[in-house]
Amino acid sequence: MNSYIYSIKNLMIFFMIIFCNEVCGSRTFHVKNYDKNDIDTQVFSVPDGTYVIDPIQFSGPCQGQVTFQLDGTLQAPTGKIDANDWIKFHNVDGLIIQGSGTLNGEGDLAWVGHCPGCPPLTTSLTLSFVNNGHIKDITSLNSKGFHIKIINGGDTIIEHVTISAPGDSPNTDGIHTSGASNINILNSEIGTGDDCISIGGGSQNINITGVTCGPGHGISIGSIGKNTDDSSVTGVYVNGCTMSNTQNGVRIKTYTSDCMATVSDVTFQDITVDQSKNPIIIDQNYCGGHQECIGNSHVQVSDVKFIGVQGTSISPIAVKLQCSPEKPCEGIELDTISISLNDGGETTSSCSNVNVTYNGPQNPPTCSNSLHLNHM
Repeated sequence: MNSYIYSIKNLMIFFMIIFCNEVCGSRTFHVKNYDKNDIDTQVFSVPDGTYVIDPIQFSGPCQGQVTFQLDGTLQAPTGKIDANDWIKFHNVDGLIIQGSGTLNGEGDLAWVGHCPGCPPLTTSLTLSFVNNGHIKDITSLNSKGFHIKIINGGDTIIEHVTISAPGDSPNTDGIHTSGASNINILNSEIGTGDDCISIGGGSQNINITGVTCGPGHGISIGSIGKNTDDSSVTGVYVNGCTMSNTQNGVRIKTYTSDCMATVSDVTFQDITVDQSKNPIIIDQNYCGGHQECIGNSHVQVSDVKFIGVQGTSISPIAVKLQCSPEKPCEGIELDTISISLNDGGETTSSCSNVNVTYNGPQNPPTCSNSLHLNHM
C-alpha cells in the first residue's frame, strides 16, 4: 500500500472531528471532556500512511479512556524545531497509545553540530501528568532528543515498544522518567545514542523487565544532582535485561553538587552484558562528561544490589564503584558476578568511598577494602 504525505492542515481534520473540540494558535488540542451520560471511550486513529505534523499537545482533563491508535507514521519536520516536545499528552487519566505505527522524529539534521552543553533537542513523545497510561507495540525512530518522557505521572505501562536511533546520535535517551511513580517498562528493544532508559529525580517504584539495550549508554539512574532541588529516587528494580555493545551496563550517576537527594532501594538482577565498556558502575564524580568536575557529590546512594550480572567487558575494569567522600555509598551488595574480558583476559574492580558486601562467586575479584560475605 502506498504511503501518503499529509500536512498539519489535513491531519487537523482528524484531530478536530474525532479527538478534539478546540484548536489554539499554539496548536494545543483539548481533549473533549465527556460527562457521565456520554460515551466512556474516546478513540483517535492514525491510519496507514505518512503524516507530517508540527508540534502538538493534547490536554485534558477528560473522563473515560482515551485511545490513540497509531497504525501509520507520524513524521516530524526535518531539522531543529523550536519546541520542547513534539507530541505531548497532558493531564489525561486512562491513556492508551498503541498500534503498529511509527513516530519518526527526523532527527538526522537536528543532530548536526549539536554540542554537549547545548539546550536539549525536542522530545518525540511526552506524557505529562498522565495516570493509568499504557504504551504498547509502537516504534519511535530517530528522535531529535529523547524518545519518550514520563513526567509527573504514574501507574503507567510501556511494553513491546521499539526505539531506534544511531549510536552516535546525541542525547537520544530511549525512555526517561522524572517525578513519576509505579512505572513498568517491559519486553522492549531500545537502541540509541544515550541511555536506553534513564531514571530521573523524583522517580519511585520503577520496574524494568525484559529490555534489550544496544547501542547506547545502558540503563541509568540519573543523573541526580545537576539541580540542587533534584528529588530523590527510590524503588528501582531492573530484571532480566541485556546490554549489547553499550558504553555502560547498569549505572548510577550523580553530579558533583550540593544537592542533598538520595538514591535508595535499587536492584539490578539477572543482567547480561555483551561487550560493555562499564558493565557495573556507580559514578558520583559526574558533571556531564564535557568539563572538569569541581567539588563532591552530596547525593546519598544506599541499599543497592547487583545480583547475577554476567557477560563480557571491553574494559579491564568491569566493576567501578566510585562514590563520594562527602556521602560514601552504604549498603552496596554484589551477589554472583561473572564478567570476563572480551578478549579473554582478566577483569578487575575499582572501589572508593564505599563499603561493599559480597555473596557468591565474584569475577572480577573483589575490592580489597570491602566486606566479604560467603565469598567463594
